[in-house]
Amino acid sequence: MSKETTYHTPVMLKESVDGMMIDSNDICVDVTFGGGGHSREIISRMGAKGHLYSFDQDEDAEQNAPDDSRFTFVRGNFRYLYNFMRYHNVDQIDALLADLGVSGHHFDDETRGFSFRFDAELDMRMNKRGGRTAAQLLNEASEEELTRIFKLYGELNCCRKLAATIVKRREEKPFHRINDLLEAAKPFCPPQREKKEMAKIFQALRIEINQEVESLKEMLIQAEELLKPGGRLVVITYHSIEDRIVKNFMKSGNIDGIIEKDFFGRSTSPFETKKVILPTAEEMERNPRSRSAKLRIAIKI
Repeated sequence: MSKETTYHTPVMLKESVDGMMIDSNDICVDVTFGGGGHSREIISRMGAKGHLYSFDQDEDAEQNAPDDSRFTFVRGNFRYLYNFMRYHNVDQIDALLADLGVSGHHFDDETRGFSFRFDAELDMRMNKRGGRTAAQLLNEASEEELTRIFKLYGELNCCRKLAATIVKRREEKPFHRINDLLEAAKPFCPPQREKKEMAKIFQALRIEINQEVESLKEMLIQAEELLKPGGRLVVITYHSIEDRIVKNFMKSGNIDGIIEKDFFGRSTSPFETKKVILPTAEEMERNPRSRSAKLRIAIKI
């Protein structure tokens, strides 16, 4: 399968890379390489002395790495951003891009368990080399833990009842495949909202399995440390949970979103934020994944 058909069109490509304001000799980071669409655009705007480090923990992504001396692929979770940069002898960077969420490739890969459109093993791991699968989570987590996951990451009204149903069902038949989960969840998904509710359930499990919220928080803190004064932090979000974290961090410079002030009442946030950018009608038509996207840009002061 070609690279063009393996991964989908990158979301808000021009707007996000424009937001990085790349100078020819910049050191940049793309913490969500995926199909490499954003990375290739970044490289195309670099000079001979510029360099891009692109992260992805999914082994499938490495197949898309461009053959360019200005590019380094980092196979790892972006929560270890600072350590990997130190390993590559990089103390400061000029710009960082994060395109959060899951690529179309993962949703379309029938074997990975990210989509309820296919019956496959309940996996959902971005990194297939380790960590518990969605099946293990459903079979081992307590009712309280499952309730927390569905409430916090899926924002589901039926979180308690769904968790109780899963715990009761697994005593009779453990969860292994997507259809096992669909059968358990179906009573909580009215026909008129079935796809939307199923999407929330799968989102909640995926976020927990891949520790997406914790990883995002850790990456943002490290990005602020690495960015030079004038450095650009560019993030594309897709759901309210991650967007709230990014928005608060850019406004305050801390994960709690608490805006601290100096003696004169001025904000001590290390960032100057730009107005949020939403996808155009043309973008949404060309790339349905962009419909819920928000592009946020902050400049290190």
